[in-house]
Amino acid sequence: STEYADFAPCALVVEAVPEDFELKAAALKAVEEQLAPAAWLATNTSSLSVAKLAEALQRPENFCGLHFFNPVPASLLVEVVLAPATSAELAAAAKGWAEALAKTAVVVHDAPGFASSRLGVAIALEAMRMVEEGVASAEDIDAAMVLGYKHPVGPLKTTDIVGLDVRLGIAEYLAPTLGERFAPPQILRDKVARGELGRKSGKGFFDWNA
Repeated sequence: STEYADFAPCALVVEAVPEDFELKAAALKAVEEQLAPAAWLATNTSSLSVAKLAEALQRPENFCGLHFFNPVPASLLVEVVLAPATSAELAAAAKGWAEALAKTAVVVHDAPGFASSRLGVAIALEAMRMVEEGVASAEDIDAAMVLGYKHPVGPLKTTDIVGLDVRLGIAEYLAPTLGERFAPPQILRDKVARGELGRKSGKGFFDWNA
């Protein structure tokens, strides 16, 4: 549904709009206004501050991060992100929800990039720099991580699945806090500028129309 009122009977709502702080904050606020006081609310953000998003909410104790790791069907990971106001009851319930979906929850405290995105984006950005420098092809870099490190999907194909524009936004968000190692490579900026956003546009580091 595109109507916020239709969420009123829900006991749990997980927001998953694009990785834009103002958009997420507005969507969360609009949903919360429709929910019962005892309902739970979560964000699927992969990098934005859960505590900052909670500032617009009336019941921050009922709010946490539930970051479903990409690619969601193949990944067993759900990152439960706890903000300072998140209640202990919600923290425990969130782990149970992940287990009910046959996934494993890892619990992290609110910090830039959390755990999975901070590590995953760092690897992906370095993989992009390697393509940019001509170290190896995107296919061979991904194969090295899949075969050598047992990643289910390589960092560049994962970037295509997530969206290059999303990865660019995350890098731009993390760089001021975590340092230049998270500065977006020029190849990423150029691809986004050309509309090469990954799977959703048909082309990114790989050709999805083939």
